[in-house]
Amino acid sequence: MAQLNEKAKELAVRGASGAGVVAAVLAALYAGGRVWTALVSVIALVSLGEFYGMLSKKFKVSKGIGFLTALLILITASEGIHPVSLVITLSISAFLVLFVEIIRRQVRGESFAIWNMGGVLAGILYIVIPWTFMILLRRLPSGAIMLFAMFLCTWSCDVAAYLVGSKWGRNKLCENISPKKTWEGFLGGASAALLAGGGFAAALNASPLPFIYVGLICGIAGQIGDLAESVIKRETGVKDSGSIIPGHGGALDRFDSVLVSGLLIYVLFGVILR
Repeated sequence: MAQLNEKAKELAVRGASGAGVVAAVLAALYAGGRVWTALVSVIALVSLGEFYGMLSKKFKVSKGIGFLTALLILITASEGIHPVSLVITLSISAFLVLFVEIIRRQVRGESFAIWNMGGVLAGILYIVIPWTFMILLRRLPSGAIMLFAMFLCTWSCDVAAYLVGSKWGRNKLCENISPKKTWEGFLGGASAALLAGGGFAAALNASPLPFIYVGLICGIAGQIGDLAESVIKRETGVKDSGSIIPGHGGALDRFDSVLVSGLLIYVLFGVILR
């Protein structure tokens, strides 16, 4: 009985915190502008801190340089991103990390130049840049609708993948990365994402094709994004990236799927089909 009560309490906490996250994201998405930029920046910076925290278990990471670089990119994102400025910012941050390692080597007789530079830049490319594109996506005429569809399809995929995998999962998807994930769960999640996209289009009385694209991206690429974070956690020996969201773990755990989805959706609607 005590075990059941504890399980029920855990589910209640998970549900309440999840509902809070959903409400915050949807409210900021609806508001747009600085509100959306502010929320995205907070999520990106918290996720970046969790990422650097995991890497720090393996080698020294110049977190300050990474955070400064992230802030510059996120602040300027509200006005659009100039590719040259982005490249310059990344290059300067790389050389700053190398400068830190020169001093470390001289003072302590050890250095982590390759790992530190790679880790700092990886955090920017893996976390900050995709969130930056979601700021830019919100500025497009149909950006708010596409972002809403992305979150709807992603959350539908997550729930369906868990339920289908728990009930009918037999064939392991990537047992060396995430032992509980199955092909049945993967296909169930992808199908739910497609259905959510199509259902959202029907509710809007809109052309279904763009929303089918969103569902396809979230159902396939989103789940790959989840596995990508699992690889990092496996290599660094952690169960969760953090604990900021009760019952869910860290911000990176909660939003790992939308990193690749948001990037691809911006490329599709902000570049290819614009």
